[in-house]
Amino acid sequence: MPTLADIVTELESRYDPRWAESWDAVGLVCGDPAAEVRKILFAVDPVAVVAEEALDWGADLVVTHHPLYLRGTTSVAATTSKGRLIQTLIKNDIGLFTAHTNADVADPGVSDALARAVGLTGPLVPLSPAADDPRRGLGRVGSLPEPVSLAEFTRQAARGLPATAGGLRVAGDPDRAVQRIAVSGGSGDSLLGTARAAGVDVFLTADLRHHPASEFMENSGGPALIDAAHWATEWPWLADAAHHLASASAARGITVETRVSETVTDAWNTTAKCEDFT
Repeated sequence: MPTLADIVTELESRYDPRWAESWDAVGLVCGDPAAEVRKILFAVDPVAVVAEEALDWGADLVVTHHPLYLRGTTSVAATTSKGRLIQTLIKNDIGLFTAHTNADVADPGVSDALARAVGLTGPLVPLSPAADDPRRGLGRVGSLPEPVSLAEFTRQAARGLPATAGGLRVAGDPDRAVQRIAVSGGSGDSLLGTARAAGVDVFLTADLRHHPASEFMENSGGPALIDAAHWATEWPWLADAAHHLASASAARGITVETRVSETVTDAWNTTAKCEDFT
């Protein structure tokens, strides 16, 4: 039976904590490194419903993409939702590990899984390569097997991503032919200029704000934009991370059971059109 320390070592060999942004909080959040680990649940968000799933399944460890305490804390009292969550995990001997921006820039990482989910084939290259290793970096650029309309690619992306209340928002001519695509899991505002410079036909990401997107589209000649739910763009990575951990552990003669949470933890759970209320 592997220990929590064994699992952390394997995860950090794939998602080196040194790759994380200086403001980030990655690694082991709670858990005894000497504790045995048999079942590992992978999820995007460390929230109550995920903790409940871990309890119901009998998980020994939860691996999430998003940190629990990104800005630090001075208390884990059960007077807050995060305090209740951490107490639930500790009381039930469930560890919590986070791979965030170090997983974003890994090779393969979050955006590789997103690219494959929306149908990109062949080689993928970073949209914004890391200074110390051009194989790593933020986002990925790849191609579709053949050109399709923006409308058809949008439908394909929607089929490849998990369903969320907001679906996909699109900026661009639906009939435009597209083939070269850039993607970035999570918030992508900061990469708008990079996507334009890359000469791609579409940039698919999440959390695009009105003013940056509006200004971007006013400058003709750039890619179309597809804005997906933040959670949905990062969820495909979970299966990749789980598969890697199980395979790497098996190669060392260690057996662990992994599970990807299908619980939708996107903050938005419904939508309504203005005409619905006229």
